Amino acid sequence: MATPKKPPTKKKRDRKPKKPDVTLPTRDQIMAFVTESPGKVGKREIAKAFGISGSQRIGLKRILKELTQEGLLKKEEGKSLAKPGEMPPVAVIDITKRDQDGELIATPNNWSEDAPIPQIVIVPGDANDRQRGAPAGVGDRVLARITKTGEEGPADYPYEARVIRRIGKGNENFLGIFRKTPTGGRIVPVDKKARNEYEVTRPHIGEAKEGDLVLVEAMPGPRYAPRRAKVKETYGRGDEQRSISLIAIHAHGIPDAFPDTVIAAADAAKPVQLSKARDDLRDVPLITIDPPDARDHDDAVAALPDDDPKNEGGWIVYVAIADVSHYVESGGLLDKEALKRGNSTYFPDRVVPMLPERISNDLCSLREGEDRPCLAVRMVFDKNGQKKSHKFLRGIMCSAAKLSYAEAQAAFEGNPEPRFEHLQSKVIEPLWQAYQAMSKARDKRGPLALDLPEHKILIDREVGKISEIKIADKFESMRVIEECMIQANVCAAESLEAKKSPLIYRIHDAPSREKLMALSEFLETLDMKVAKGAVMKPAQFNQILAKVKDTEYAQMVSDVVLRSQAQAIYSPDNLGHFGLNLRRYAHFTSPIRRYADLIVHRSLISGLKLGEDGLSDDDIKLMSQTAEHISQTERRSMVAERDSNDRYIASYLEKQIGAEFAGRISGVTRFGLFIRLSDTGADGLIPIATLDNDYYHHDEGAHALIGERTGTRYRMGDPVRVRLEEATPVTGGLRFTMLEGGTEGKGRRRGKNGGRPGGGKKPYKRSGGRNARSRGKK
Repeated sequence: MATPKKPPTKKKRDRKPKKPDVTLPTRDQIMAFVTESPGKVGKREIAKAFGISGSQRIGLKRILKELTQEGLLKKEEGKSLAKPGEMPPVAVIDITKRDQDGELIATPNNWSEDAPIPQIVIVPGDANDRQRGAPAGVGDRVLARITKTGEEGPADYPYEARVIRRIGKGNENFLGIFRKTPTGGRIVPVDKKARNEYEVTRPHIGEAKEGDLVLVEAMPGPRYAPRRAKVKETYGRGDEQRSISLIAIHAHGIPDAFPDTVIAAADAAKPVQLSKARDDLRDVPLITIDPPDARDHDDAVAALPDDDPKNEGGWIVYVAIADVSHYVESGGLLDKEALKRGNSTYFPDRVVPMLPERISNDLCSLREGEDRPCLAVRMVFDKNGQKKSHKFLRGIMCSAAKLSYAEAQAAFEGNPEPRFEHLQSKVIEPLWQAYQAMSKARDKRGPLALDLPEHKILIDREVGKISEIKIADKFESMRVIEECMIQANVCAAESLEAKKSPLIYRIHDAPSREKLMALSEFLETLDMKVAKGAVMKPAQFNQILAKVKDTEYAQMVSDVVLRSQAQAIYSPDNLGHFGLNLRRYAHFTSPIRRYADLIVHRSLISGLKLGEDGLSDDDIKLMSQTAEHISQTERRSMVAERDSNDRYIASYLEKQIGAEFAGRISGVTRFGLFIRLSDTGADGLIPIATLDNDYYHHDEGAHALIGERTGTRYRMGDPVRVRLEEATPVTGGLRFTMLEGGTEGKGRRRGKNGGRPGGGKKPYKRSGGRNARSRGKK
């Protein structure tokens, strides 16, 4: 029997010698490495730094786990680690506000630590950064490089951030009224367009009390759950009229408090003395003419007969403007703050100025009897108001008198107040006569002649409430100042173009083809023919306005013509000014309240060699961005002022629910009629659903709602009588019902175009009463 073979024995492998054990780092060493490392730190970086490999990684992992469980380390995004309560070197942050020094302040986008949320100051970029795109601002979410400010940095801001790039918007911040509930509270947004309220749980109420105006931040949550928010700041009672302007200021992000450093810079400014660098204009009989409540006076005017025999009957007109550029140095603290604001914003109860009061109401205000620095233009006109020449001067002036528009008008009419009698023959009458000559040239030029009523809200300063709403007074003295300012602005643009100096123009483009077509269609409903697609000049618009003057359609046509116009903006590129019918135009006359004028002053100083404080390199390099920015701040102020007026008027009318008012239809939409009350200028809505007894179609071309069955027509401009049903001061909303108005007509059958005037467009179908609903309309 064969002996079985033994299985081959395995040869023993030669084992490699073990590496000497590397001592694992201590917990303190790991903490020190994580804290001191400039970049992201994870397990891989720690292992590499301490020479850990192979099975020793298990020991390192155990130590890191213990540190994390004990709260000494935390996990960041990905596999990185950081010390709890500290920011990583690169993070996503939300810019939430500006502090009192004007610095942008941010907080981490995602902070789940027990430690207080760190406040991060944004380090501004240089001019090149600003050229690459719009700078980050409040409300932006950014990716930023984070560094500690160190012991020498401000205690309030332990970190500073340099923006790498903008990545969108942070959580929405908005204003609302806090209403207390058993579970915490709810927020009623002040924006009339907002449809949803927000819930606030007790931990997120802060110091808010019932009825307070609050700034809140919307919080993320499930899609179909109630919307949630948290209170960030409280501004006091929201139902007080004193809070109305604050709502507009905060809702539109208008900076209203000057940083301490800016106030200090303004307070340090000194009055200007006469020197060889300035012309002495104190003998020129310059006077200021302003509204009676004006606090700053930045323009003065004077007129003298021209004694040149070659210009018989001609006039010399001076316009002197406060020399703001002397005090507001390009790139300085005052300049940066003025640029940020762009312009002053005016509310019924307050002004949010572009510059601190030390500058705007003192050193640059052309007060009666006080020497003030100015930039002036001396213009020569012939007897027909045509400008023959002009020259800019930098000087010192002294106002001979301060008049209100009403006082100036009385003096122009030969009835001066006793204190102005000594100025009548040599100052006031020559100014009026010079204006008469200039108005001839203005009429020949033919600017757009829209004359729309303005309403003024008067506030009782002692109680902070509305005392009266009235149609603002209009005086010919206002046109005197307006014409002088327009001529001075033209001179600025002409001089700078001649010197090829960079400047910011005030441009107003011609109406678009689409708006002209819409205007033509509307005028056809009034049997007024305008060639469709034709290029129109201001004179042609004036002819249209003249045809309807003193008729029932005058207000309606004026409104439609106004809506057909383009928005005036600022630009370094000249397109002319359509409304004024001028080829070139720049704002020069209000540097206290408009940043555009300040740039034009600097450009004149540089171009005409009037000093060393003209345009800087950054002013020139960033001219386009500056023009765009101040166009935006101007629109922001306009919207804020309008919203504030709406809320003031709603507050004023809140106690008159159920009262009847006369008014006119100021707008027609698919969802209803906008009504403007005659006595207060208040605007409110009549929803289409409340128009009874018919089924209404919207005729966009005719600006009308037309009843299908009765043919009743509600057209823009029609006089109506309405009842006030609702007034909501917090949003400025008013709701009316129709009592009287509209034009009755005969019912019409719908033809090929559905019986729609103007044809073709699909109507907005909305039942207006029981009869319409019974016909099964949807």
